[in-house]
Amino acid sequence: MKAKNRDQSLSDSRELDGSYDQLTGHPPGQSKKTIKQRFLKLLPCCKPSTAPSISQNSVEDDFELSTVCHRPESMDKLQEQTKFTKKELQVLYRGFKNECPSGVVNEENFKNIYSQFFPQGDSSMYAHFLFEAFDTNKNGSVSFEDFVFGLSIILRGTINDRLNWAFNLYDLNKDGCITKEEMLDIMKSIYDMMGKYTYPTMQDDAPREHVESFFQKMDRNKDGVVTIEEFIESCKKDENIMQSMQLFDNVI
Repeated sequence: MKAKNRDQSLSDSRELDGSYDQLTGHPPGQSKKTIKQRFLKLLPCCKPSTAPSISQNSVEDDFELSTVCHRPESMDKLQEQTKFTKKELQVLYRGFKNECPSGVVNEENFKNIYSQFFPQGDSSMYAHFLFEAFDTNKNGSVSFEDFVFGLSIILRGTINDRLNWAFNLYDLNKDGCITKEEMLDIMKSIYDMMGKYTYPTMQDDAPREHVESFFQKMDRNKDGVVTIEEFIESCKKDENIMQSMQLFDNVI
């Protein structure tokens, strides 16, 4: 029985990452560029230094499977729950598995990897906020499901879906509104991440000025907080924001 379950797990894993052709039983041909080369540069995962290297050889697949702590749900189910095709999910999973052999990434590792893409500044606080947005179960780790559900919204969601995700990122205490303090924390984390040596040079009071501008535009009833309704309505009227929402439409 154990051998049967193990064989089924291996089959599911191969089906998900595209390393196994169900019709022929052989590995497929060369795949396109993985998500690691594209979107994982913005939202990376972690590859533990003690983990074995990933190989497509069937001999090493058994060993690789034994190192996986978390195996994602079936591809068919993920395809139903997201807006990705089967092939896109395979590309995403292959990139995620290469970076995260354990199947999950914790916040510390997420911060460490994210910092490599912003060496000129301190990205730790922004990475914390981003990690919190992906960790929907609030269990201190991001699984492939968490990752792909978030990407599905960011890349393929409706305008309302994407704006709701952004609002949740800014609403740090999750009370349904954004305060100036929360927005200032976000802005400071972004400016810290970009670094002090950018051109043109950023002034120390730039984050606070950005927040004041944000609230002038968003806080329609001037009550000192921005609700989800105010946020969505204001964003939809801002041409620059709407254009930025389309940046990642064809990233995969």
